[in-house]
Amino acid sequence: MSVNDPIADMLTRIRNGVLVGLSVVAMPNSSIKTEIARILKEEGFIEGYEEAEGDKPTQKVLRIRLKYVGERRQRRPVITGIERVSRPGRRVYTRKEDIPWVLSGMGVAILSTPKGVMTGARARQIGVGGEILCKVW
Repeated sequence: MSVNDPIADMLTRIRNGVLVGLSVVAMPNSSIKTEIARILKEEGFIEGYEEAEGDKPTQKVLRIRLKYVGERRQRRPVITGIERVSRPGRRVYTRKEDIPWVLSGMGVAILSTPKGVMTGARARQIGVGGEILCKVW
């Protein structure tokens, strides 16, 4: 199956996994997806991630362990919303002064900058802009 937007596919798998209450979601791996998973882990939105071998020897799989709070019946996901901003049909770039705040700082914007993939807050500190990949809250 060919996917035109692998990042949107990743975010949709995470969103669907959270809605159903899965503990782990799996997807084809790439370096950009690994970087997004690293940021989600650092910001506390997921428990962790791992890169594993797929069915074929050349195919790698990224497994993301979703994070929930509360006990059994009152269990709520940490990720309440995840949204793709820049897409293949409409790229969204921002200058360092215009990096968006997500829910007044409660959420995170993930950017692809010339210095690598990072959060909006980190990009503001360094003083670089870039492509807004997604927003998570």
